[in-house]
Amino acid sequence: MGVIKKFRIKSFKNPQPFISLENISLSFGKRKILDNVSFKINHGQILGMLGPNGVGKSTIFNLITGLIKPDFGKIKFEGIDVVDYPIYLRTTKFRIGYVPQYGGYFSDLTLLENLKAIAEIVIDDKNLIHHKIDMLIAKFELDAIRDIKAKFLSGGQKKKLVIALALLSDPKVLLLDECFAALDVLTIKMLQEIIVNLQTESNITICICDHQARDLLSCVDVAVILSNCKIVAQGSPNELINNTEAKNAYFGDSFKFN
Repeated sequence: MGVIKKFRIKSFKNPQPFISLENISLSFGKRKILDNVSFKINHGQILGMLGPNGVGKSTIFNLITGLIKPDFGKIKFEGIDVVDYPIYLRTTKFRIGYVPQYGGYFSDLTLLENLKAIAEIVIDDKNLIHHKIDMLIAKFELDAIRDIKAKFLSGGQKKKLVIALALLSDPKVLLLDECFAALDVLTIKMLQEIIVNLQTESNITICICDHQARDLLSCVDVAVILSNCKIVAQGSPNELINNTEAKNAYFGDSFKFN
């Protein structure tokens, strides 16, 4: 598969972090999950998280959205510590969108009914609901399946639906959890192009975690590698695949990106 992303934002002249995790530590009982983890996601950047199973990638999303609180450390949105902010305030005040690995839709509703149900909640101007829904259906080429129940959609169609649902609220940040899992090659390429277009067309800040290293690295600007509760490496895709710590912790010696 060719490289999807034609340019990568490695650094900013005036870095403006949208999300900052500062010295985050978390344990579940006696099991340490995250140990003094710090990283930033800049405005308009696509950042990827990679690491072995159980290393804490999805946990970081749960921390960002407010489903769980850290034992120690700060989570900042645009410089404001939100550790004590409830989920609804994080999503409405800072416009955080989340695409879970599983579900995220109403199985017994049609694709159109799903969009209408969420639009009624997140769009204040009811005159804009039909316009926004029609725009997203056209954007993701969903018109042919708009009247099909979500439970009968393919994996790729479900993923496009959930991304469309997340975009109804015009998020500034989109979190994508295992978005390439269990999808065929063509569907993965389609999703990669959707992700890159969201950045270039709408300047949405995006964070992705996934196990599909090549697929993730093809569409991010920078990535972090988690291992043994810590971030062991971070940088651009080309920097990471040549990083000794990243090889030892995740990629191995035989991994090739292009």
